[in-house]
Amino acid sequence: MKPRALHRLAGLLVLALQLLPAPAQAMSIRELRTLEAQEAEGRNRASYYLVGVLEGLREAADAAQRAGARPAFCANGRRLEPAMARPLYEGELRRNADLYEADMPVPLVLAAALQAAYRCEP
Repeated sequence: MKPRALHRLAGLLVLALQLLPAPAQAMSIRELRTLEAQEAEGRNRASYYLVGVLEGLREAADAAQRAGARPAFCANGRRLEPAMARPLYEGELRRNADLYEADMPVPLVLAAALQAAYRCEP
């Protein structure tokens, strides 16, 4: 793995860990895939989970901005809807498949996708 990719991954992991409340246990990529494959409603449940993660990350970015800190990503009036959670997540996994292992948390992937798609302007 390239040093730049490792640095990016480390930064994203720190961000994801900061955004997760202590008692919460994030679902891993593997667990999400298993959920999708196991049950008849698995894909729907996984989609609901992704929407929840998206909304949580969005609220964390908004809270950071309200507190005067730099948010992890900036929608800046651009469209960011719950239905976009799955395409953002899957697109990030496709683009950077070499960065992610199956036991990594789903919020890490979605946070990276949001940072890439909704960059904050300096």
